[in-house]
Parts: sequence; C-alpha cells; structure tokens
Amino acid sequence: MTVAVAHQASSASRTVALQEAAREAQLRGTELAVLHVVESLDLDVEEAYQHSLKDEIEGVLTEVDASGVPWQLHLATAADDVAKTILTMTESVDARILVIGARRRSPVGKFLMGSVTQTLILEADVPILVVKAPA
Repeated sequence: MTVAVAHQASSASRTVALQEAAREAQLRGTELAVLHVVESLDLDVEEAYQHSLKDEIEGVLTEVDASGVPWQLHLATAADDVAKTILTMTESVDARILVIGARRRSPVGKFLMGSVTQTLILEADVPILVVKAPA
C-alpha cells in the first residue's frame, strides 16, 4: 500500500500537500510516492533537477518529523495531459490514496475548479485528499 502525492514545483500548495501525504504515510505505516510531472525536461539537466527535488522533499519531510517515512520520487513528462499522467503514475505505484494540493481561487475560480484538479477528482480510482495552504 502506498500514499501518492502529486508534487509540482511551481505550485504554492506543494509543501502542504507533501506534508499531509507524509502524515498519511506515517499513519498508514506505508511508503510515500512523490509524483512529479513536468512539461519537458532536458536529459542534460535531469539528474540535477532530480537531486534538487529530492533535497526539497527531504527538507519538507524533516519539517514534519517524517524523515523516517520511506519515499521515492517518480518523475514523468507530459506536454499535453498532466492529469492523465498523474492517474497513470498513481496506478503504477499501487497507491491507495492520492494527495493533491489546491490553491486559493477567486469566486469565479471556485466555481470553475482547475482542470487538472477536477480531472483527478472525477477520474481517479482511489480516494483523493485535497489540501490547501493556510491563508
């Protein structure tokens, strides 16, 4: 059993989603799969990029006293359909739950949820835990 978290470097809610996913993994006594999707990635910088992401993840896990949680970074590219890529990755790691971050939205934005978030919620075969950063 695995707890998966959709992690995006440009997302303001990435830290809170990762923290909550680490807590879920601790509570469930399982591993954490960090799913990171980018539009494109040059092979020349992939190793450095992965190293940077791993350092960031380790820092967040240390902050919430979850450094003992076993975790693995899963990196994929998706120029077109990020949601579908995340769903495929969720299935491939045999996740039992997917944690995603949500950002604050305007009143209209609240009505029209982000397309990736909406697709994940509607199409995932596992429970989704949506978290948002505090104000």
